[in-house]
Amino acid sequence: MKKNMLATAVVAAALAAVAAPMASTARADQSAGSVSANPTGTVAKDGTVTLSGTYRCSAPADGGPVFVSSSVQTGSVQHSIGGTAATCDGLDHTWVNQGQSGDGTTLTPGPGQVQATLMHLDSSGGLPLPDIIAADRHQVDLHPANG
Repeated sequence: MKKNMLATAVVAAALAAVAAPMASTARADQSAGSVSANPTGTVAKDGTVTLSGTYRCSAPADGGPVFVSSSVQTGSVQHSIGGTAATCDGLDHTWVNQGQSGDGTTLTPGPGQVQATLMHLDSSGGLPLPDIIAADRHQVDLHPANG
């Protein structure tokens, strides 16, 4: 089970890098789904960032997987902060993603930009391609994690 969750997180994190420049192409039709990121997150002493928020989506026609990926930008560098498999049943759900910078940078508390992307892997054309359902990007304050 942990291996499957890790694989899901790795796929979603990799897709976040692809989705970030494509966020402006997110569907304008909000009935397809929505995603939001909370205005605050945390950073542990080891640099692990925790971001969270909410999402809502309906099941895609092809039954393909949907993920909530997230990233945080500090300065001019965008850091992927994991991904979560989404449950698309038309109801509101919460998401929580955790991760460390993949480039070896230890992230620290302070201001940044958070991006959350609700993304469907559409395999109707054979090769799975990211289909952005919704995206949210805004200022975030990263606070020290307790403990």
